[in-house]
Amino acid sequence: MFLIDEVRFEQLVGEALDALPPALGEMMENIVVVVEDVHPEEDLLGLYEGVPLTEREDYGGLAMPDRVTVYRLPICEMCGSEDELREEVLVTVVHEVAHHFGIDDETLHQLGWD
Repeated sequence: MFLIDEVRFEQLVGEALDALPPALGEMMENIVVVVEDVHPEEDLLGLYEGVPLTEREDYGGLAMPDRVTVYRLPICEMCGSEDELREEVLVTVVHEVAHHFGIDDETLHQLGWD
């Protein structure tokens, strides 16, 4: 386990978002990324909640933003160094942002993002 505080973890999440290709970042629409310690009911590393871009039709300007949550403690528990943590945060962020673009778990697995 490699435990880091909330501030440093949020920095790693920001670095992961910055590592996304600029063209993808520009296409992200009405989405917020947050960090929480743990999911209240399930053992998750991350969670996407919202309407994927591929399923939006009349998605008006008053719609609540989609939400990506990255869970700090489960990720820290599976890592033994900050380098491992940085990599797992990146994988988790890519995985959840991919859901925003309508990419499912099976496709992510085929692409090696699991």
